[in-house]
Amino acid sequence: MKNKILILSGDPNSINSELIYKSFKKIKPSVRKKIYLITNYNLIEKQLNKLKYKMKFINVKDIDEKVNNNKIKIVNVDIKFKNPFKIPKNISSKFIHSSLNLAHKYALNNNVSGVISCPINKNLLVSSKTGVTEYLASKCNVKDNSEVMLIRNKNLSVAPITTHVDIKDVSKGITANKIVKKIMTIQKWYKNKNKKKPIIGILGLNPHNAEYRKLSEEKKIIIPVVKKLKKIGIKIKGPLVADTLFIKDFKNYDVIVGMFHDQVLTPFKSIFKYNAINITLGLNYLRVSPDHGVAVDLIGKNKANPQSLIECINFLNKS
Repeated sequence: MKNKILILSGDPNSINSELIYKSFKKIKPSVRKKIYLITNYNLIEKQLNKLKYKMKFINVKDIDEKVNNNKIKIVNVDIKFKNPFKIPKNISSKFIHSSLNLAHKYALNNNVSGVISCPINKNLLVSSKTGVTEYLASKCNVKDNSEVMLIRNKNLSVAPITTHVDIKDVSKGITANKIVKKIMTIQKWYKNKNKKKPIIGILGLNPHNAEYRKLSEEKKIIIPVVKKLKKIGIKIKGPLVADTLFIKDFKNYDVIVGMFHDQVLTPFKSIFKYNAINITLGLNYLRVSPDHGVAVDLIGKNKANPQSLIECINFLNKS
């Protein structure tokens, strides 16, 4: 089958099984046939039984195995557990790494549209400062800071220059080279995907752009980068002032690039809620994920909103 979609069930201590169930109920059967779940058969079965959900699964040895029925195809990842809703941290971490590594291996196959990773607690990855974006960039040998976390819906995209970095370390992570690399990745993807040059707005780092003081990041780094990018034909404007842009002026741009994670994700999520997906650009394949976390407070309550996962599936189905 061509255009296969891989879904990692992600963090076992999460709402992910509920999201998968609700999403599969809403997508077309023709799309469901393309999906391979990378998870543990017993784990997802027990979690869904606890929620009183019924789904038919079948284990497959890999994504090339042909299946002639409508059951949900699972590529099994080993995990030992007693309570399906309370998996110890060390076991969860091993399960997540195994799942990501397997998905990476399969995603390099030309018959795969991309990978969807359901939410993961980043403390379970190799470093608490490493997200899935950085982990898969490392697996793909991306060493030049060109990978991009793009949060997108049909109205707007946002991207941070630094991702899972403590605020005290943000300024040290902002360099002209990093900004240029990430802007070029965004430009390339938009041209390939949408056949257009995106209109990009780039934010300053400091409140009121530090009033453009001589030694500010705006003066030393961002303004020279904007001038350089304009000279090579990038449609970019900035540095823009972060505290007012998202009132209405964001509508003038296709992409807003910020200097740190919450600078762009907080206003974006305030405006668009769950109507967005997280796309990792610059890898050897497409990786997307729902634009929210593991929501441990909602586990087992049948209150999880599957909209973002559905958007991920539809996005890859059309890619």
